[in-house]
Amino acid sequence: MSENAELTHIDQQGLPRMVDVSMKSETTREAEAEAVLWVGEAVMRAIRDGCTPKGNIFETARIAGVMGAKRTSDLIPLCHPLNLTHIVVDMEPGEDRITIRTRVKTSGPTGVEMEALTAASVTGLTLYDMLKALSKEMRLEGLRLLAKSGGRSGNYRAEALHV
Repeated sequence: MSENAELTHIDQQGLPRMVDVSMKSETTREAEAEAVLWVGEAVMRAIRDGCTPKGNIFETARIAGVMGAKRTSDLIPLCHPLNLTHIVVDMEPGEDRITIRTRVKTSGPTGVEMEALTAASVTGLTLYDMLKALSKEMRLEGLRLLAKSGGRSGNYRAEALHV
């Protein structure tokens, strides 16, 4: 954090507050996030073979991720309710993991980073719920912002992780 960074969600008495964005200009804002659900090779085999106990895990998780993005302000106390214009939830199965990537877009006075992050986490949690009968060893990791654009702070792109 830079030395000149202002804590916008803290008032002069040190109490939490919702930031007043009424004077900010409306711009197109977009954010991308990711998370990884490590499930193991045996669970991935069951997914590929169609042997999951709760049906189509990917489409259920995709809907949950979209719903999570839309309900972010109900979950995160100081987030503004936003009129989201586009939400994409993608899942990429690997040998032992499912990589979740989300993209959220709006035209408004504040960004959608939290909505993208919430979509990725809710997607991962839904996958976990739908697969927990197969393994309790799964773990959801690596939740992070990949990119954001729009707004006063400009664009951001995360550095690639070296795994």
